[in-house]
Amino acid sequence: PPPATSAESTPAKEPAPADPTIEPGHPETTTDPSRRWLLGGVALAALAGGVWWSSARRNAGGEPAPAGFWGLNFDSPSGPPLALAALRGRPLLVNFWATWCAPCVREMPQLDRFYADHAPKGWQVIGLAIDGPTPVRAFLKQVKIGFPVGLAGLDGTELVRQLGNEAGGLPFTVAFDAAGRVVRRKLGETHYEELAAWARELA
Repeated sequence: PPPATSAESTPAKEPAPADPTIEPGHPETTTDPSRRWLLGGVALAALAGGVWWSSARRNAGGEPAPAGFWGLNFDSPSGPPLALAALRGRPLLVNFWATWCAPCVREMPQLDRFYADHAPKGWQVIGLAIDGPTPVRAFLKQVKIGFPVGLAGLDGTELVRQLGNEAGGLPFTVAFDAAGRVVRRKLGETHYEELAAWARELA
């Protein structure tokens, strides 16, 4: 595919229909071609264009999690499985990522900083890897993070679609309130200040 371009030089098309709750942006994304099949056909089309659209969407009042979401369990790179049922009752940030996704790797320290600062305030953070166990284990040996990671694998692409990311692109971050409702979602690279603002909205 052609090299990624910046938002300033090649603006991405807005999602249709227009939604006033969406704040558009255009982070660059690179992937390992050997793993692009994980993203699905729609996401591949976005890659061919060289630019991802991203959104930070606020859901006034929240919306229910997909059916069965809180009953999901994921293998972890080491240790016991990650059970979502154990995370209900407190605000939760879920980040979908992969080792071959450059924006995912860039934002990992931002997520870890958010976790370190906001866990004492009741926040939980988990990373769900759309990747295989071997590269994830190797990555976590090099990049130390404090929050739990689950192995979502290829099935994770269907879960991100159920959570509102129809393109299936990465990175993708979703915030749940203490009642388990989706209150924020973003497709694209995030940063500490943005996540901290989400937390303040729910305080």
